[in-house]
Amino acid sequence: MRTQLLAFLLLLLLLPACAQTSSQSVRDRYQKYEYQIPMRDGTKLFTIVYAPKDASPTNRYPFLMQRTCYSVAPYGPDAYANRLGPSPTLEREKYIFVYQDVRGRYLSEGTWTNMTPNVPDVAAPVASRKAKKASGSSAAGATPDESSDTYDTIEWLLKNVPNHNGRVGQWGISYPGFYTVAGAVDAHPALKASSPQAPVSDFFFDDFHHNGAFIQAYLFTYPVFGIQHPKPTTEHWWASAMINTGTKDGFQWQYDLGPLKNADKFYKDNFFWQETVSHPNYDEFWQKRSILPHLKNIKHAVMTVGGWFDAEDLYGPLNVYKTIEKNNPGTYNTLVMGPFGHGRWSQETGHTLHSNVYFGDSIATFYQRNIEAKFFNHFLKGPGDGKTGLPDAYLFDTGKKEWRTFDKWPVAEAQKQTFALAANGQLASGPGSGSAFSEFVSDPMKPVPYTEDIPTTLGFTPFNYMSEDQRFAARRPDVLVFQTEPLTEDLTLGGEIMARLKVATTGTDADWVVKLIDVYPPDEPNHAYLPNKNITLSNYQQMVRSEVMRGRFRNSFEKPEPFVPGQKTDVTFRLQDVLHTFKKGHRVMIQVQSTWFPLIDRNPQKYVENIFKAEAADFQKATHRVFDDSVVEVQVLK
Repeated sequence: MRTQLLAFLLLLLLLPACAQTSSQSVRDRYQKYEYQIPMRDGTKLFTIVYAPKDASPTNRYPFLMQRTCYSVAPYGPDAYANRLGPSPTLEREKYIFVYQDVRGRYLSEGTWTNMTPNVPDVAAPVASRKAKKASGSSAAGATPDESSDTYDTIEWLLKNVPNHNGRVGQWGISYPGFYTVAGAVDAHPALKASSPQAPVSDFFFDDFHHNGAFIQAYLFTYPVFGIQHPKPTTEHWWASAMINTGTKDGFQWQYDLGPLKNADKFYKDNFFWQETVSHPNYDEFWQKRSILPHLKNIKHAVMTVGGWFDAEDLYGPLNVYKTIEKNNPGTYNTLVMGPFGHGRWSQETGHTLHSNVYFGDSIATFYQRNIEAKFFNHFLKGPGDGKTGLPDAYLFDTGKKEWRTFDKWPVAEAQKQTFALAANGQLASGPGSGSAFSEFVSDPMKPVPYTEDIPTTLGFTPFNYMSEDQRFAARRPDVLVFQTEPLTEDLTLGGEIMARLKVATTGTDADWVVKLIDVYPPDEPNHAYLPNKNITLSNYQQMVRSEVMRGRFRNSFEKPEPFVPGQKTDVTFRLQDVLHTFKKGHRVMIQVQSTWFPLIDRNPQKYVENIFKAEAADFQKATHRVFDDSVVEVQVLK
């Protein structure tokens, strides 16, 4: 199974290089160059430049750059990529495309660091930065960060690559999205446009954790992120450390693994796994890796892109956009959210589906031509005055299945509506007395699966569950179900979602999962492109949004605390934003559960200092109550 998993992993890592176009078409129009670009501390970063063949002193092009930890292959001056840039549209329109391996990855020198902390005295104002660069040293001997490496790369490109117009743009998806955000901090004056796409922003809330709960579905990724390369190489040096599961059933393998402490037999020498285990709380280790606090004094244009069904990085794009908006008034800052899984807007699939839900045709191409290309062309080739004709927010309504535009997000005119979790299983318009409750027994030895799509449980990361049919969960006794009557008119939820639970448990720790679901009517017809022929859309329970809260962090992510058994307790947490119209005849459903395996690790339900080190004997059943004054607050667009 190692070979199968590795092949799947490499496909995802190298997705931008997998193309509908051929390397010959790139070779016909572009000339490839390879460089080792020195940073201010002397470390050399391997960089590939594809320059249009018709570039000349009278025909200049802007730079469009991606920095990545996932390899800029193919390597060698005569080996050409299959496609260039964020889209075929921009490749045809021609830019000087730049690709760079970040520190410690593939052919670049240096030491690899996950989510390189931004160093304020290195990521300094331009004048100070230039002075430091001229002196060839970092402030106070500090290690350069991604901001300074981006700055130094741009400076070198401007001086050493001919026939450019003096403007630079950058983009990246997922981890490269983080490098795009980090490079936008204290940016080089020539940087005019950044598009972080599905950017990682904080590993305690993105990717590896959600509200402190460990995303166990990421367990297979640790070789990629936790092994240093001994020297620059074109090989995937981490591949030999991939786990050989010996099965096609990832759920069963994760279950049989037992407590997370047993993963040490695979990752004893994996530095990132050991860091994860050693930092179970939101301490300084994780805090300094968040890029969000540093998104200040951003002067150039930013377009953040995400997918409503992105199982990896949904927190990132929404919070990057909101933080830039808050901290940088007057900066051109836009948000784009489409009906996509992770990064799927970068390649056209024709019929656009996520799991079993069909959203329309050629949606990725629409985005690439009418949104992304318009953004980069305006700021890198055009007037650059911000008059792009694009809105502040270009968002896809995943219920009506159409694009909508907004001058601000969340929408100022949105009205708050409350769904109360009534003890009779109804979603009431207001909270109950607080004395009635619904309850269930949560057994970590019989956890609720997060998906029925078993083949995906061995994947690099989860994918389909974000819109998957939830009937399999609703029919379990350890999942609470609350729903409305069939709607008499369309209901559009647009904006933020807040779960305000009032709970009690017989244990001393617990996780709380809240899922917002669109229940289709009994007469819903199947569409023509349904990938799973065993699914019927009649009464389909489409997950629209979901999130988990590790209960020990209900008051502080830095200082966890146990529950008092039997004591009614507030657990409040935010689900990520949504734009979804529940159509007339549909129902709104909310499910509440405590296990979600193996998407998240199993909570022992007995408070222990570090769940990564919990023993098998620590795991116990508990009875959970959800009181009828629990509510889920949403924003409604009229």
